[in-house]
Amino acid sequence: MKAHFFVSLLFVISLSLQASPPPFFTSANEDSQNLINFKNNLSNPSLLQNWVPNQNPCFFTGVECKETTNRVSSIDLTSISLTCDFHPVAAFLLTLESLESLSLKSANISGSISFPFGSKCSSVLKNLDLSHNSLSGSVSDIAALRSCPALKSLNLSGNSIEFSVPKERSGGLRGLSFEFIDLSYNKIVGSDVVPFVLSGGCNDLKYLALKGNKVRGDVDFSSCKKLQYLDVSSNNFSVTVPSFGDCIALEHLDISINNFNGDLGRAIGDCAKLNFLNVSINKFSGPIPVLPTGSLQSLSLGGNNFEGEIPLHLIDACPGLVTLDLSSNNLSGSVPNSFGSCTSLETFDISTNSFSGGLPFDTFLKMTSLKRLDLAYNAFIGDLPDSLSQHASLESLDLSSNSLSGPIPTGLCQGPNNNFKELYLQNNGFTGSIPDTLNNCSQLTALHLSYNYLTGTIPSSLGTLNKLRDLNLWFNQLHGEIPPDLMNIKALETLILDFNELTGVIPSSISNCTNLNWISLSNNQLSGEIPSSVGQLRSLAILKLSNNSFHGRIPPELGDSRSLIWLDLNTNFLNGTIPPELFKQSGSVAVNFIRGKRYVYLKSEKSEQCHGEGDLLEFAGIRSEQLSRISSRHPCNFTRVYGNYTQPDNGSMIFLDLSYNMLSGSIPAEIGSMSHLYILNLGHNNLSGNIPQEIGKLTHLNILDLSNNRLEGMIPQSMTALSYLLETDMSNNHLTGIIPEGGQIQTFLNRSFLNNSGLCGIPLPPCGSGSGSSLSSGSPKSHRRQASLVGSVAIGLLFSFFCFVGLIFVALEMKKRKKKEEEALDIYIDSRSHSGTTNTAWKLTAREASSINSSDFGDNNLVGWVKQYAKLRVIDVFDPVLLKEDPSLEMELLQHFKVACACLDDRPSRRPMMIQVMALLKGIQAGSGLDSQSTIATGDAGFGAVEMVEMSIKEGL
Repeated sequence: MKAHFFVSLLFVISLSLQASPPPFFTSANEDSQNLINFKNNLSNPSLLQNWVPNQNPCFFTGVECKETTNRVSSIDLTSISLTCDFHPVAAFLLTLESLESLSLKSANISGSISFPFGSKCSSVLKNLDLSHNSLSGSVSDIAALRSCPALKSLNLSGNSIEFSVPKERSGGLRGLSFEFIDLSYNKIVGSDVVPFVLSGGCNDLKYLALKGNKVRGDVDFSSCKKLQYLDVSSNNFSVTVPSFGDCIALEHLDISINNFNGDLGRAIGDCAKLNFLNVSINKFSGPIPVLPTGSLQSLSLGGNNFEGEIPLHLIDACPGLVTLDLSSNNLSGSVPNSFGSCTSLETFDISTNSFSGGLPFDTFLKMTSLKRLDLAYNAFIGDLPDSLSQHASLESLDLSSNSLSGPIPTGLCQGPNNNFKELYLQNNGFTGSIPDTLNNCSQLTALHLSYNYLTGTIPSSLGTLNKLRDLNLWFNQLHGEIPPDLMNIKALETLILDFNELTGVIPSSISNCTNLNWISLSNNQLSGEIPSSVGQLRSLAILKLSNNSFHGRIPPELGDSRSLIWLDLNTNFLNGTIPPELFKQSGSVAVNFIRGKRYVYLKSEKSEQCHGEGDLLEFAGIRSEQLSRISSRHPCNFTRVYGNYTQPDNGSMIFLDLSYNMLSGSIPAEIGSMSHLYILNLGHNNLSGNIPQEIGKLTHLNILDLSNNRLEGMIPQSMTALSYLLETDMSNNHLTGIIPEGGQIQTFLNRSFLNNSGLCGIPLPPCGSGSGSSLSSGSPKSHRRQASLVGSVAIGLLFSFFCFVGLIFVALEMKKRKKKEEEALDIYIDSRSHSGTTNTAWKLTAREASSINSSDFGDNNLVGWVKQYAKLRVIDVFDPVLLKEDPSLEMELLQHFKVACACLDDRPSRRPMMIQVMALLKGIQAGSGLDSQSTIATGDAGFGAVEMVEMSIKEGL
């Protein structure tokens, strides 16, 4: 019996032991509970569906465990939009006892780096990735991670971290010993950032990245003996190139896009292991120094002031060199023949220098791995040889903006192994016809032959290039029709054929090219109707058909082009009404796919021969100084030129020019839905009816032209809300009534309203019985206006006295003012032509002096002060930092401005002119709220307003 009892007891004990969890299972439950607590703190816990209680956490999404302990060792929740503060991360994830690695990259984590009171970080955590989130706070908050004693790798790139050092954290990051730290693309500004980050020492540091901040000041990395990767590019360093010590471990060095200067060769001469060196866009000068080339694979020296010839010692980097960028310097001479030994070189860029002579293609043919060859913006001469087709690896060839001549060789694509994908030959002197044989380059994605002297027709054989995205042939002498075969290219995105002699119609099959986003056919001799099928191009952002002979109606189907932001149909024979359907996509436009294309916008000076608001031209690879060539083919004097890269935003159309056609009917009220419109020109048509009240909803409008129509009725009071309006023309209509008072509409000169027999009020004669106005002279507004003029006479003498005293004060104060240059302002401003031909001084770099001298404006100091204050307001739009750094400048100018205004208001006759001046300045100041899409309009309007201020004052005087 006892034996049986003991056997039973042993059996029960055995079952009990089997049912009891091992010690590590209890710990796993602790990990599981922490993970569940973290999940419950999320705004949307359903994102982690299989994180459920009483389950093994090792099977949770993104979780890994150690097999031996069953404890959580790694968590990776990359790109899961957790949307939570850092607090639950610190409280429930970082406290996991066995956690070694945590990645929350792109997980929408916000807040600052801190730990809840009493919580303790994992003692084995080595890697923490919090990049591309919304973390804020200061770099000094990193000190909180001292509680993670094993932490070696920290990635905080792509957040909103700033730099400030509270007193309690003035010790920097002592106690932390990182091997990897990435703080790139934050909001870090300051001169002590690098010393702070390195304050704990850098004995173990192997990787440091501060790219894309605004760090400045002195830097010294000489004590970082193990540093392998260093990237401080895109900051504000303006010092001598730092010391890197013996840099025995350094392999990757990027200090590009700063203002470093000094002896580069001496600073990195001992960095024998360098395989990547990028010092582009700095202020290094002189001959290219001797560099450690033994291990170099990538060398970028572009965008500096290096001069002289390419030194032969660079050849020592061959054959291991893969990338060599010497672009945008002052180098000259020719390419050494010995560079043919660079058999590993894949990218060779010497663009934007002063190299000359014939093209050394024999040397390039020896570079058997070459894929990209960029020789643009130099002075190479001669013909283009057929031998290029023998290069089997060459994919991109850029010879734009040189002095090459002769025909494009028919054998350019004849090589059986040719691999051309991009061919840029624009802005040279090529003549003859476009070879039919270019279709043998079957891999072509970009063909740019613009700005040459090519004749003949567009080869229909190009229609077989089924990978072609960009076909740019503008400004040649091509004739004939647009080949319908081109419409077979499904991949086509840009079709740029402006300024040729093309005839015929737009092929209706253009809708086959469903990826088209830029169509420019202006300044040709095209005719027929605009195909309604264009409306099927859902990606179409820019459509330019101006200066042709198109007739018929504007297709309502264009309103189906849900990406259309630029429509220029001026100077054709279009008739019918403006279709209301044209505006139905307003508010839903999305054209980010056209971002980054280079353009220039030529603001034209209108005349009987020059129509429209201006020309938008694709301008990649073309020298700005050669824009004067356009005047030989176009009757416009372009008063201003704006150049940049397209950065369209969501919204609606920004440019609409339907002028110089035969349109009739009324202006559709639906036009008011185009809330992002900057330029609207409906002039020189046969439009009738009233100006719709809805036009007052175009709150971004800068230029409005309704002239030379048959519009009637009153100017809507709603137009006083157009606070950005800088140019308007309503002349030569049948408008009546008083010009609305208030807003920008009151700032324009009388020429904007001429030949409207029923209009009256500022700037036209007062409303009265003889004005033809519908309002009587006895109206309350008329009496108030007269009373205002009488009142201004009464106070004129008092203002005159203060004027005299003020001018004496100004003269004394300005003698004390010293000139100093402001380096931050670099904008495009206009330079008016005085010769009657196109002005070639296109880009002026404005380094505005922050001191002002009255003698700069000649004898008329009053005009000078008001004009200078207007310029200050324009500067404030483009670079408010200038005024923040020197607020006394604005205060001083404001005082002078008030004195000048008092003097100008001395007589009642000047009162209307002063109203214009004040409204103009208010409009300029309001311009500081404009977004990136208003670059063209703001630049033109701002400096145009300065001229209008001066003109208004002089007319008032």
